[in-house]
Amino acid sequence: MRQRQRDDPCGAEAARPARLSDTGLLEAPEPPVWMRWLPAVFVAAVLLLEPLTPVQWPVSFLLIALPVIAAFAHGPVGVAAVTVFAVALEGTLAGSVCCAGRPSHDLWERHYVGAYVSTAVVGVLGTVLAAHRRRQAARLVRVGSVARALMLTLLRPVPREVGEVLAAGVYRPAESLVGGDLFDIRATDAGERAVVGDVRGKGLAAVRTVADLLGCYRQAVHDAGGLAQIAVSMERCVAREAAAAPDDELFVTAILVEYDALARRVEIVNCGHVEPVLISDGEVRCLAGPPALPLGLAALGTEGPVAYSHPFGPGDVLLLCTDGLVEARDAAGDFYPLLDRLRDRFGGRPAPEPEEVIDFLDADLPRHTLALHDDVAVLAIAPRARP
Repeated sequence: MRQRQRDDPCGAEAARPARLSDTGLLEAPEPPVWMRWLPAVFVAAVLLLEPLTPVQWPVSFLLIALPVIAAFAHGPVGVAAVTVFAVALEGTLAGSVCCAGRPSHDLWERHYVGAYVSTAVVGVLGTVLAAHRRRQAARLVRVGSVARALMLTLLRPVPREVGEVLAAGVYRPAESLVGGDLFDIRATDAGERAVVGDVRGKGLAAVRTVADLLGCYRQAVHDAGGLAQIAVSMERCVAREAAAAPDDELFVTAILVEYDALARRVEIVNCGHVEPVLISDGEVRCLAGPPALPLGLAALGTEGPVAYSHPFGPGDVLLLCTDGLVEARDAAGDFYPLLDRLRDRFGGRPAPEPEEVIDFLDADLPRHTLALHDDVAVLAIAPRARP
């Protein structure tokens, strides 16, 4: 993954109402080019229609709408200038004499005076609209800056090297800079441990659950015990959050992973989450295992989470993701074909690094779906080559 993405797991620069400036701060996006040129195109259309229409058709009256058209892409000063230009052009057209022998119009005939006044009134309203749009854009930037700071605090950038593994990750919230997906990776005495999860629900309630759950994980991951014990601790955390909300339907799907560099294997605990994907020797496949209930729903079952293991050595890449990736739909309603896309890109080829996998998915997903309807969190890890 590129450095800017590792430093910005929220991906604020990719598809959000605000974009990142060269200094790393959020700023309002520029209007589309076609919108900035729309007033000029509108004036050109009026000038083309004017000589082609009968004298009783006052096409120049269409210029009354010009200030509002300009207000969608230009600032208050620009709209005021466009208003003055529109009134002047209306006067010019009103006093013109067509080469085809049409009679001259009275520049101060009451209908044209009404057009001048209407254009000026619309210009005032357009100027106010442009000023309001600028204020709203600035407000959205401030809100986005707070949201981005919050998510950068919760979802810390994924280091390229974590203990004995290489890692990369990306997070794409669907509707704002805050969401309910989470990921984290830590080097511990027991090995490198990672988690990817998806909180049911949206908004600040989901963010609170993410904060509590990550805090619980970051503490439990260094305690004695295996992944199953960590899952139990996280289950209790979700249960406490549900009781405090109160929310009887709160749950979190999560997958926990531990890498043992000496045994060259990876241990997995899947709590109702999307199955991990292994890229190994040019092959791409899911690592299925005994599933457990999502965190927060343990009371519905009698068995706790069960860990399973799989060989994991040099040349392997393990991909963990949330359902926002595999359930992203295209215009035809088809889900994102994760395994097929990974096979097309990495099948039968030398082992990729986690950065390459994340970069590919980060670029390929927007080509499949124009708008995300669910948060997307992806984490890729691979054993670090030993000297």
